[in-house]
Amino acid sequence: MARIILVAPRFEPSFFGFDYAMPVLGKSANMPVAALPLLAALTPGEHEVTLVDEAAEPLDYDAIAEADIVGLTGMNVQRFRMVEIAKELKARGAFLAIGGPWVTVQEDYFEGLADVIFIGEADTTWPQFLSDWAEGAHVPRYEQAERTDVTTLPPSRFELYDMSKYFSASIQVSRGCPFRCEFCDIIVTFGRVPRVKTPEQVIAELEALRARRVFDVYLADDNFIGNKKAVRPILEAIVEWQRRHGYPMILSTEASINLAEEDELLDLMGQANIATVFVGVESPSEESLKETQKVQNLKGRTGAGGLSVTDDIIRRLGVIRAKGIEVNMGMIVGFDSDRPDIFDRQREFVSRTGIPTVLVSMLAAIPTTPLHKRLTGEGRLDDGDPPPYGTNVVPLGMSQQQLRDGYVRLMTDLYAPEAFFGRLDASLASLSARWRRVVRTEAKSPRERLQLTLRAAVGSLLLYRSIMRHEPDQALRRTWRRRILGVVARPTRRLPLRDLPAYLMQVACHLHYQQFVRSMAADGRVRNTF
Repeated sequence: MARIILVAPRFEPSFFGFDYAMPVLGKSANMPVAALPLLAALTPGEHEVTLVDEAAEPLDYDAIAEADIVGLTGMNVQRFRMVEIAKELKARGAFLAIGGPWVTVQEDYFEGLADVIFIGEADTTWPQFLSDWAEGAHVPRYEQAERTDVTTLPPSRFELYDMSKYFSASIQVSRGCPFRCEFCDIIVTFGRVPRVKTPEQVIAELEALRARRVFDVYLADDNFIGNKKAVRPILEAIVEWQRRHGYPMILSTEASINLAEEDELLDLMGQANIATVFVGVESPSEESLKETQKVQNLKGRTGAGGLSVTDDIIRRLGVIRAKGIEVNMGMIVGFDSDRPDIFDRQREFVSRTGIPTVLVSMLAAIPTTPLHKRLTGEGRLDDGDPPPYGTNVVPLGMSQQQLRDGYVRLMTDLYAPEAFFGRLDASLASLSARWRRVVRTEAKSPRERLQLTLRAAVGSLLLYRSIMRHEPDQALRRTWRRRILGVVARPTRRLPLRDLPAYLMQVACHLHYQQFVRSMAADGRVRNTF
């Protein structure tokens, strides 16, 4: 038997980490790393497994190093912290196994620190390693010969986390994406043929999270609709499960924009209580989309008519939102065809969409991706680690400093209070419709609806007080008060009291966005891009 401790490093503050909003909500972190409870489930029962997430608790290096095996995982944006942790543990004589996305694309990064590394998926190699280790015959490198059959995966062991420390959780329905975006490492790591779990597996994991009082779950797929035929029965199962239990969960996911052409799937997603979908739009520039092979964004199959690519993207985003599913949008600057005017074009495009939450990133070349290979051949990679301008891409149409400064300025402009709340207030009708569907008032009795309204009033008051207490900027607090009063007291299109918690959650998000953007603008250092 081995005593195993699996460690997830903390992230630097990130856009979707909502780090600055977590104290407002009384939580330590947004969501736990999903890889650790899955690895625990794949560990044979004779071993003892402990999960340590640095986002939720400080690391006790001495205690961790006493384990027989320490597992460490992390993404590219965690690589520096992974090195710090690995050095501390090796100094204490720990046996260290390292896996995850970053070591998969940069095998030599932890040379001299890792006793064993895992490349790619580790669903079969992790148990194989443990068997080899027990026999004193393990090798320094493991890589699966074949991609995992995800229908054979066991339920993740969420009981090993203290879920009360987190705002939400995630499960994975499928792996892989059928598209071939040049910058994406998903197609390298997980392939272009999506592999999908069974409905029974998905429901079992949702049920396990419900038992731990988790009510907000992210379906962390590479592309939720990558295999449309296989995801349909899963959605049908989720719909039935939500109805049977009184709609206990708010779900979100990510999908390609061609979701707009799938009316039946959109309807099922709405019935399944999927409230938000992240869509990678990347650019309003047709040239940039062609360059990065984002073919799914170029034109929709239906309803495009004589629209330009930009107008058709806006139309398709509107189709998704009209179904009561909000869109969080991903954008990228720094493509070869981008010139210094791209920042104004992006700003105008975002304004036209009316979408409140938009993540803009600088283009980055992850090792093993087609983009990385191309730029290596062109001699256009910055070898700094971290690169001084926040991305390893040397752009063609502007200098690295112009790219970095334009990016920071764009994010600052998008999350200026008037800009953000202008987009949010324009979306009030869809916000209310989505929230009412999330809480499913139509499925409740008059007494239950009254209770919901009373809880909304009390919850809104508590959340409002917490938001104001955690923001030191008096001018910003005044802006928030004015905006909140405006939506609840205006004579027309007034926000109902029962929908106020949804609006206040957006205010809490704005607190996070403001602090995140201010920290970048203050020192010019771009965080969590590459």
